[in-house]
Amino acid sequence: MAISIYDQFVPVFTQMLSALDKVLSKAEADAAARKIDLEVFVNGRLAPDMLPLTRQIQIMTDQAKGGASRLAGQESPKWPDDEKTFADLHARVAKTIAHLKSFKPEQFEDAEGRSVELKFPNATFNFTGKDYLLNFVIPNFYFHYTTAYAILRHNGVPIGKGDFLGSR
Repeated sequence: MAISIYDQFVPVFTQMLSALDKVLSKAEADAAARKIDLEVFVNGRLAPDMLPLTRQIQIMTDQAKGGASRLAGQESPKWPDDEKTFADLHARVAKTIAHLKSFKPEQFEDAEGRSVELKFPNATFNFTGKDYLLNFVIPNFYFHYTTAYAILRHNGVPIGKGDFLGSR
């Protein structure tokens, strides 16, 4: 039996978003223990020209909600990028998980061949569903998740590979 687009996407991204939520909770606890203002982490960057933690999480969740929507043949919901606190980030992650859980496997039937068009101000990209998932959504999702994780780790939050993966 072939693995479906749904199986490659919805359960996996849900697990990773749940892991991120726990990582954020560990960061909050660590900040409290070390008496660090949470804004240090929320606005943290790995380099001056990189996006801060909040933006990494916004983009990561956009990849999840947009990817699932497009692969299911639906319009992606538009959410404002106005998160400023850990509570806001937890809420965004929870909203993304709820969005993913709203999909059923049958909505992804024939998704690998579905046409996906992404329009940006300076470019338009056209994909098959398979190429969109494998060459755009997954790499972008993990890039921004890894960067968010690395920002927190760089700031001394005691997290490891098990936290990243959401090990049980």
